[in-house]
Amino acid sequence: MTLLIFILGLVVGSFLNVVIIRLETKESILLARSHCPKCKKTLKWYHLVPVFSFLIQKGKCAYCHKKISWQYPILEISTGLLFLIIIIFNLNLFFYLIITCFLIIIFAYDLKHYIIPDKIIYPAIVIVFIFNLITNYQLPVTSYWLLSAFLASGFFLFLVLISRGKWMGMGDVKLAFFMGLVLGWPNILLALFLSFILGAVIGVALIILKIKKLKSQVPFGPFLVASTFIAMLFGEQIINWYIGLF
Repeated sequence: MTLLIFILGLVVGSFLNVVIIRLETKESILLARSHCPKCKKTLKWYHLVPVFSFLIQKGKCAYCHKKISWQYPILEISTGLLFLIIIIFNLNLFFYLIITCFLIIIFAYDLKHYIIPDKIIYPAIVIVFIFNLITNYQLPVTSYWLLSAFLASGFFLFLVLISRGKWMGMGDVKLAFFMGLVLGWPNILLALFLSFILGAVIGVALIILKIKKLKSQVPFGPFLVASTFIAMLFGEQIINWYIGLF
């Protein structure tokens, strides 16, 4: 079962790569055949086996022999590992696998293009909202999740307004709303706190390594996604540990 879940993650990760690439190129995600982004030649099925095809072809296209981005195997393996983690933590399998897919796309796309696509975040919000209505149909419980979402997004909207979009973008506001629906209270508070800690640490590291300058733009979505996974998996333990300090 573990091996099958990991293989499923590899296959899904391969599909997520297609989604990420075609969100940029505006190609059909389901109808267009897979092809090399450099020479445009249609790929055979054995060119598309997750990870293994990349290794066998030594990271190059089978036709034009130009380099293939490391994004493909890294994202495939990451998806497989995250699927395994969800199984290990006994989370609601189907729901959290879907959530993971949305978060991976947002992470990779924002990291690459500095934008969180509406075509991904809006369906993600709708799916989580419907799931919460079905599983937490009592009004007080539903209001609890909505309050978390509005507080998180409201906080980021405030930052967008006072900075005139220099600190945060509206994509971060929408992502925060999604996070609130997924995590609820108080996990959303933990996730937001962790995102700023991660952003600060990695930002300083990038400046020290001279990869970025002090005024360089850094996408915040990946930090929000990473903190969402941490809060989703370890939120209760971290909060209990923190409370125990007092």
